[in-house]
Amino acid sequence: MPVSEILPIALCLMSAITLATTNVLVKGGGDILTGRMLVQVTAALIVLPFAFVFPMPPLSTWPLLGISMVSHWFYQACLIRAMHRGDLSLVYPVMRGLGPLATAVFATFLLQEHLAPMQQIGLFCASFAILFFALPTAATREGRSLDRRALFWAVLTAVGIGLYAVSDTRAARAMPHPMTFVIILFLVDWIGVTLVFLWQRRGRYMQTIRPQLRSGVIGGIVGCLSYGMAIFAYTMTDAAMVTALRETSVVFAAIMAAVFLKESFGARRIVAASVLATGLVLMQAGAV
Repeated sequence: MPVSEILPIALCLMSAITLATTNVLVKGGGDILTGRMLVQVTAALIVLPFAFVFPMPPLSTWPLLGISMVSHWFYQACLIRAMHRGDLSLVYPVMRGLGPLATAVFATFLLQEHLAPMQQIGLFCASFAILFFALPTAATREGRSLDRRALFWAVLTAVGIGLYAVSDTRAARAMPHPMTFVIILFLVDWIGVTLVFLWQRRGRYMQTIRPQLRSGVIGGIVGCLSYGMAIFAYTMTDAAMVTALRETSVVFAAIMAAVFLKESFGARRIVAASVLATGLVLMQAGAV
């Protein structure tokens, strides 16, 4: 397989691992809103020096950037609500499992990207394997793991994933360099979640930030790397392919949640991981 085909796959898998790490750090901190705010602010500070090195986006691309920003803010709002409501092992598989399907639908109409029949089969296998993770295990049949409101927000988060994947692909491909889009994205993305944080945590900023500062900063560093790699992959191959490969993060997140957050994993999820891998192989084989 030529390097041009291996590179986007490697970028997506590394992005998946780092994405899972970020979400586990945020969920483990307890206060999801504060955690997400710290992640986004840290990412903005990391890319700030690069704004003076890479070219600024052409004026013609600012409408595309605006659509991307709104998509990310919508995604952030739904993600925070979903993770507040339900266990990571419930909401994360739903949002990341439906994300590739949402991306494929939006990409068909907005990017004119059409998957081959084998890729479509692989996409459905991968997506439903990820959703299979969300079924309650014996250890999580009671309590908030069955919260329908958490599932509602998780589904909306998946819609947000599809929206930002497609809008980011359009914007990144229009830039003079992919890093230009990464820089602008992170320099603006923190504003929405920070305004909500300042409004909802007013009067107790330090007491909410202090316990999560370390995990939030680490999550921001890792998250910046994660989406930076994804943006480069979006410029190399189909958006639906990138999103599906990146959503293998659900496997890594489930393992991390079992180890660090003591959430249930189980044999069923091992089977689902195998089906997920098969679906991704079919997607890649269909692209050849």
